[in-house]
Amino acid sequence: MMASRDEAQHVVECDLCQQPVSFFCRRCGVNLCDPCVLIHLRVKSKNGHDIVDYTSKDDNDTCHCDSHPQNDCSAYCKICETPICMLCVSIKHKSHEMSELSDKIEELLKVIATENNRLQSFKHELERILDHTTKLLSAIPSVYQLRKDEVTAWGEEWHKQIEEIVKKLHQELDDMQKEHDTVLQKQQEKFEEMIGKVDEMNGKAIKLQKSKNVKEMQSFLPVIQKQERLSEVSQYSFPKLYEYKIDEYLENNLKKIKLLSRSILEAPTVTFVIDTGFPADKKKNRLFDMAVTDDNKVWMGGASNELKLFDLQGHLHHTVRITVKGLYLCMYNKQVVYSERLNKSVRMISDTDTVVTMFTTGAWKPYGVTSAASGDLLICLRKDDQSKVVRYSSTGTVLQEIQYDSQCQPLYKGATYITENVNGDIIVNDWGKEAVIAVDRLGIFRYSYSGGKYSAVTTDSAGHVIVPEFLDSKIHMLDRGGRFLRYIIPEEGVKRPRAVCILGHGEMMVGECLTGIAKRIKYFEE
Repeated sequence: MMASRDEAQHVVECDLCQQPVSFFCRRCGVNLCDPCVLIHLRVKSKNGHDIVDYTSKDDNDTCHCDSHPQNDCSAYCKICETPICMLCVSIKHKSHEMSELSDKIEELLKVIATENNRLQSFKHELERILDHTTKLLSAIPSVYQLRKDEVTAWGEEWHKQIEEIVKKLHQELDDMQKEHDTVLQKQQEKFEEMIGKVDEMNGKAIKLQKSKNVKEMQSFLPVIQKQERLSEVSQYSFPKLYEYKIDEYLENNLKKIKLLSRSILEAPTVTFVIDTGFPADKKKNRLFDMAVTDDNKVWMGGASNELKLFDLQGHLHHTVRITVKGLYLCMYNKQVVYSERLNKSVRMISDTDTVVTMFTTGAWKPYGVTSAASGDLLICLRKDDQSKVVRYSSTGTVLQEIQYDSQCQPLYKGATYITENVNGDIIVNDWGKEAVIAVDRLGIFRYSYSGGKYSAVTTDSAGHVIVPEFLDSKIHMLDRGGRFLRYIIPEEGVKRPRAVCILGHGEMMVGECLTGIAKRIKYFEE
């Protein structure tokens, strides 16, 4: 009985002799009849052959020829950049340069694997930023509650005069918290969405590893290559917190109240000079850093493996041997603390002059260190071309990391010295950017002050930011908003200032790096 016309149209033919097909070679993508199977098996292929019954062939795992849809592709035309069947090889593409389809599949899969690996690295970056955002979100309630408590305490101090101001500040803080929380929630959701897309790409790439559908690979390749590392992150910028200045409210509403009873001297004077006696290193540097004790003595570090304790009259009270130069010092729980870059550790000098390792900083080298009002330590860390500020507990637990701004760009390039201001700002002298960079206690960027080679940074009880400028031998004074106020330059001058700390009675101690001289400078009048 003869087959109908429709049935005849559905008969698949052998690619070699046009007889009804019985088998299929998965390696070569060739349809074969019974006699041609033996012939095909004699043809050498570097990938071998995989002969299966045609009815068990997975149509979704093959690539059909565009010119002859009834045929599967078994070769690839390099000139036309398309997969072709055996008929196309001998007709349309006869004079073209061709390769085995398996070679093209292998090439495409390598590119897809490379791009997939890139996206996986991108996913890790997104996860890190998501984790950073989540930590900030969890910190918001406690920080804002702390600010509310501070405002309440001020309100009680001034009783009825400040009551209305307190209510107003509470409302503003509630509004700010709501807005802050909303923006961070959106950013969190966006990162989760982007990570989901990366996972989807990964699933598709894995599926294609088992496929021979070149057209699907070719269509997927531009999609996966189009994914940028962080192209969409900047659209969801971290909100800049409106500056919270309670002293401005007090000044506007309670004009009789004076936060400062002292004024800056027009002509600062040197009240005492101390020769620290540190030797010079290869670059002729002598004096590097200093930290003032509760009883108004000063620990000093220089170009030798020792720390020296002087009183304000220049008498040397104590010397302690350490294993590094005294570059970065601070006082913490009445003990002198310093960072050691070689062993990547933070160390403390005990009452018995024993050097105690408080904790290590992993792969990051510690630089500037300062104690925070919260009882924690703030430390500048560097690794390769990266810099960040980390808040540690006394046992070395990481409490906070500050590394990126609201656009997910690095805040620091070479974080070196660090201090905390009375309003909670964390201020860093960045030698890489040649700037002083301030963030608030949440790590949100506040301001940057640049224009010179600044060598250290500290603050006084009024919130002024004190910044020595090494090359021009000046000392800059800024207000707590980062605005320049004036230079602190005594008549006798200062030569290449680097170390600086604030003393009581309106004085500061400034260390001259090249001479090893420390000068007490009175800059406030009583």
